Amino acid sequence: MPELYEICLKTGENGNDASGVIDFPNLLGDFYAAPYAIYEPELCFVLVNNGRPVGYVLAASDTPAFERWMFDEWFPPLREKYPKPAADGTDHQSHLLRTIHKTECEPDNEPGYPAHLHIDILPEGQGGGWGLKLMEALWNQLRSMGVPAVHLGVSKANANAVGFYKHIGYHVISEHQWGYTLGKRLIG
Repeated sequence: MPELYEICLKTGENGNDASGVIDFPNLLGDFYAAPYAIYEPELCFVLVNNGRPVGYVLAASDTPAFERWMFDEWFPPLREKYPKPAADGTDHQSHLLRTIHKTECEPDNEPGYPAHLHIDILPEGQGGGWGLKLMEALWNQLRSMGVPAVHLGVSKANANAVGFYKHIGYHVISEHQWGYTLGKRLIG
């Protein structure tokens, strides 16, 4: 599991290293990686290069159920671990800390797209079609579970990722100030 944390941190700033941007090195992994591997390990696929993990795709098949689990089970210990952010913080770290410290769950719901995913690949794992292969493994697993569609969020600042997702069949579900929610139908 430490490898998931490292990959998450090293890709956490719009695909780039977030080490100098995040004050708490485990925050991104505690939010975007570890809970997925624990909640639904069958939806965790890791890319290994020369015996070293260099990427992953992680997902939750039922986003509202996963988010309720995070608020009820995962976040309480993190509330002890991480401080509350300043009320006026607008950076990514402040947003994550505010979410962890919320007392009421407001589940993300993209009607028709129940699953969601995170994919992160270090530079040494990029190219060669490995991102698509990770996605295909996930899509096949989701289909076998009867999940009809998947969504993800991506920053507008991460143009390479936006292009990759559109190239492999994702479409814009909604546009936000921070980026896009993209979706892909898997069944039907």
